Amino acid sequence: MNDSVAHRGWTLILASLGVFMTALDTLVVANSLPALRESLGAGLSDLEWTVNAYNLAFAVLLLTGAALGDRYGRKRMYVLGLGGFTIASAAAAMSPGVGALIAARGVQGAAAAIVTPMTLTLISEAFPAEKRGAAIGLWGGVTGLAVALGPVVGGAIVGGISWHWIFWLNVPVGLVLIPFAASRLDESHGARAQLDIAGLLLAGAGFFGITWGLIRAGDAGWNSAETIVALALGTVLVAALVGWERRTATPMLSPKLFRSRGFNAANGVSFFMYASLFGVLFLMMQFLQTALGYSPLAAGLRTLPWTGAPMVVAPIAGALADRFGNKPFMLLGLALQAIGLGWVAAIAKPGMGYPQLAVALGVAGIGISLCFPTVSNAVVGSVDGADMGMASGTNSSLREIGGVFGIAILATVFAHSGVYTAPSTFVDHFKDAVWLGAAFSAIGLIPAAVLPGRVSATEPRPSPVLSATG
Repeated sequence: MNDSVAHRGWTLILASLGVFMTALDTLVVANSLPALRESLGAGLSDLEWTVNAYNLAFAVLLLTGAALGDRYGRKRMYVLGLGGFTIASAAAAMSPGVGALIAARGVQGAAAAIVTPMTLTLISEAFPAEKRGAAIGLWGGVTGLAVALGPVVGGAIVGGISWHWIFWLNVPVGLVLIPFAASRLDESHGARAQLDIAGLLLAGAGFFGITWGLIRAGDAGWNSAETIVALALGTVLVAALVGWERRTATPMLSPKLFRSRGFNAANGVSFFMYASLFGVLFLMMQFLQTALGYSPLAAGLRTLPWTGAPMVVAPIAGALADRFGNKPFMLLGLALQAIGLGWVAAIAKPGMGYPQLAVALGVAGIGISLCFPTVSNAVVGSVDGADMGMASGTNSSLREIGGVFGIAILATVFAHSGVYTAPSTFVDHFKDAVWLGAAFSAIGLIPAAVLPGRVSATEPRPSPVLSATG
């Protein structure tokens, strides 16, 4: 493999741009939810599926995406994933109704499930252990840039043109990125094990059932047969997935990864952090527009203290974690996010002034910035080199499942028959949901507290299995 500085630079740029495109798409949609509700006549459950169809397909297929990269080549699958994402974005832009949009979003999520784990694995392979934290920090900073720009770009497009163009935006980016990735990245492989199709089907059906039950609980009620059956069946299938993964010779979710305390703790942090972040973000963009009366663009700009912080803080946190370890940054980050979101819940009211809200969002923004790179660094640093693809895929999957869980639970708390009829009604239920989002961040402090202490970056670790294919 070419270990030159130029190669590392190209790898970091191309991998970061790939994750930028997939992250930007999620957050562009978040700011477009009020427009989608008006344009397509979508209800709250439709809005949830517009976001969660992407997140759920992403979560379920991430581990398969990582395995495909290990088996068929990480560069090859990265390029194919970018192509699929670009095509699905065009389909979403041309959707004639909410059902077609949800379907296209699911395909986008499937393609993103191939792109995302490849980005972290490509970077982890290209950089030595002592420089990996800084590289992942820059990768996290680019992700933070997508987080920051998503609401702003979405607001500008929705306010100035129409919601369809938030998806057209991905097409030229993909068309430029694909040929550069094909020509500049080195090919590599992991263990070429047989694909775990049974595990994929169990995971897809199980998590779909749980998500369906959580989303439908707001309309059908927690005591309805539909909700109870969906949640029960989903839980049984997920339990069957765990049993299958313990028995099969080629698991997509290797049980040996969960023997590492560091791996378990980092993934616990990731789950609760993203449950909090995604759940509150789903409602925050609606709060700014529906309860406070801001335009889509103005709402996007007013989230910058929260969503823009990772651009500055994440690269610094990643570099400092190489010296001081990941644990203190995760603890502080989760605490700050819990404090910031709790502050938002405490002060939210119709017609409130912006400065106080900006300070609270800024505190939460610094919190997520400290967690973004350190969680990823802790995950890849807790496993052998040959398992980095599966480890990063598992982490990304649990992150997205946490996001699905957070959106579904917070939306259920928020849901009310007249919630969109008056700002005061909206805010009352918004406050309840955001308090719960703050609680999710606080719960994340528990796994963060049991994370092992700093491991030396110079400690020998097995290298990934690599092979050049052209």
